[in-house]
This record gives sequence, C-alpha cells and structure tokens, in this order.
Amino acid sequence: MTVSSSETSLSNICGHEHIREATPADAIDGVQPQWVAEPATTEEAASLLRFAHEAGLAVTPRGGGTKLGWGNPPERLDLIVSTARMNTMLEHASGDLVARLEAGTRLRDAQEVFARAGQWLPIDPPETDATIGGIIAANAFGPHRLRYGTMRDLLIGITYVLPDGTVARAGGRVVKNVAGYDLCKLFTGSLGTLGLLTEVIVRLYPLPAARRLVFAGGNAGHLHEVGQALQTLLHAPLVPGAIEVEWNRTNRLTVVFEGVEPGVIAQAERAAALLQPYAREPQILEDHELRPPADRLPPLSRLKIRLPVAALADDALIGGIRVRTWGGRSGGPLWGHAGSGILYRDTAGGEPKEQARVITDLREMVRSHGGSVVVQDAPIEVKRLLDVWDDAGDALPLMRRIKERFDPQRLMNPGRFVGGI
Repeated sequence: MTVSSSETSLSNICGHEHIREATPADAIDGVQPQWVAEPATTEEAASLLRFAHEAGLAVTPRGGGTKLGWGNPPERLDLIVSTARMNTMLEHASGDLVARLEAGTRLRDAQEVFARAGQWLPIDPPETDATIGGIIAANAFGPHRLRYGTMRDLLIGITYVLPDGTVARAGGRVVKNVAGYDLCKLFTGSLGTLGLLTEVIVRLYPLPAARRLVFAGGNAGHLHEVGQALQTLLHAPLVPGAIEVEWNRTNRLTVVFEGVEPGVIAQAERAAALLQPYAREPQILEDHELRPPADRLPPLSRLKIRLPVAALADDALIGGIRVRTWGGRSGGPLWGHAGSGILYRDTAGGEPKEQARVITDLREMVRSHGGSVVVQDAPIEVKRLLDVWDDAGDALPLMRRIKERFDPQRLMNPGRFVGGI
C-alpha cells in the first residue's frame, strides 16, 4: 500500500482534518512516525487499529503526551493514535461513587467535575496535563498512593481496542466485580503494548472534610535521622494519606492527614510530637502543596528507585545512592513517596557511557537491598546503552507470552516495554 493510499484510508476513518503527517515534534526518542490520527469514538479507534493491523503499521497511543519519554526507544513507529478528541465524561453516578469517562479526558478536568459533587479520584501524579488513559497505561501515581493505591486499585472497568481492531470490555460499573480475569489490572502499567484504552470506569472517594500537614525540616528547622523518623511514624497508630521525604542540603519530611477535622487534628498533633526527637519545631499546616523539588536541567537522567520501606532507615544505603548518582558527591535532592518506598533521583549528567555505568552500578547496590531502579527519563544516547526497565526476572517469560497473545505481530509500541517487549 502506498503512502498516499494509506493517508486516504486513514482520512476516510476519522476525517481529513483529524489525520496529518507527523512532524519532528511527534517523534519518540528520535523515532518519527508517518502520521498522527485523532479518532473521536471507540468505533473510529477500532477502524484505525484494524487498518494498521492489515497494513503492518506500528502504533503508539498518545494521551496528553506527558510520559512519552518513558520506556525504551520504539523499534519502529508509523502511526500515533491520539485520544485528544475522546475526552467526554460519559457518566458520573455520584450516589454510587463511580464515573465512566473517555480515556482522553484530562485528570484535572475530571477532578473539577468530581469536586462539584464533593468527590475526587484519589490519584495525583505530578503531570498536571495527564489523561486518564495515559495514567492507566503508565500506572502513574503521586503522594496519595500510600492510602489509596494506584490506578490498579481504582479502576473497575475498561473498554479497549485490541491490535487487530477488536473492541472488548472488562470489569463493570460496580466495585465488587470479580468475574473472569482481571484485565483492568493487566492493562494498568502495560504502556500501550496490549491495546488502546478508549473508555474507563473508576471508583471515587469523598473529598476529605479537613486536611493537615505536619512539616519537619527545611528552612523551618533541622531534621536529622530521617529514616528513623520515618520508621517511628510508620509504626505509630496513625493513618496518613501521604508521607513525602527529601534528602538535600536541608532535609524535609511532610506527613498528610485527611478526614474528619477532630481526628485529623489529633493525628497531626500526635505525629508532630513523635517527630520532636528528630526535628526542631515541626509545623502543623492547614494546607501546603506537595510537589517535587525544582526542575532539573538537561541532560540529566531521572531514576525511579523502589525499595522496601524499612531500607529507607539505612543511612549508608541512602548516602550511597546520593553519592553514586552525583559524581561522587551527595549534592542534589533525593526525594519521593517514603511511605510507599518510592524515591526519585536525577543523575549529575556527564557522558552517556558514564551515566549508563552509574545506573548499572546503582542497580547492583539497590538489588542487594531488595529494590529496583527504573530509568524514568533519559537522553536517547543513554537509553541506547541499557534497558531502562530493571530486570523483570522470572516474570519476563510470562509477560512475553501475554504480549504474543494480545499482539502477535508486535504492532503496539514495539520495543518500549520491559525486556524490549
């Protein structure tokens, strides 16, 4: 099939104004597709994937584009299927705390609708322009993972298009839906390698009536023995919504409590008292924005480090992570979701080979403590020298079989996932 006939076929599916030739701005890790298509419905998306399947075109789904830097470089890429036009709130059953919405709906827009009913979807990744479908595909999360989990725990139904254009559904609109295989969890974090999400059903929670943050360290006062302070909090009879930590020139620890005001105040006061041995004058704040440290500068690589929570009290390990990733110095922040054992660290730059060596050495150290290191974002020159995903171990053969079952021609995001799947 010629290029012109392919473009005509794509235009016939979703309209000429919604198909265009790709530009360098559409490239993913230096691999530029031929076309970008924007379907408006599940049916149009199915027709696009059916055409791509018959023509042997490699496809990458795109939501808000906030996480296109995640994953390995694609082996090849012909067509980007954007969900930008699939952005409708289809149903909000506020009485049941359930919503059905198209996958291209931006999280911030959905939260505004939910908030008017005193509800929210308790997921808070730092990418404010992220879409619901993109968050699911990347299994993105933020500080509130500690209390509410990830999208795997909030997703109860999906409509998706398989690589051959077949439309399928899994789950339903009730929370206790356990019939059959849980494909909702399978698609969460699959990075668009199994199919294209078009509609999702999520469970919601009431907005908390009150919120308090206990803030220790920073410019307000010295915070020492961060790991021990964290362990003290985790072993106390408290129910925090999030615990954020930052090791830097001035260490910081932020604990979030949400719920009914008397209980929130009591828990915040108890947490502040527990932090007294470790921090000078812990503060109780009514509100405070939880956000990562200041933006890094290119060409740094951003690492996501997963550790057992108990390992965060190992000062030698934390110090080793900081030194190994910063050219033998401990400069720059190491931060993250301490209650979940998820930390983030930027490397100090340097030549690509040096960055790759630093990441490899760090992986060996972290694995010895039961953890893993994923390269969440990096220059293409670094990605070409290693697999950005850490070793999947015994799970990799199973993941390969699942990929083969769903996408035997390897047309959906080929090469970008774990082990080059």
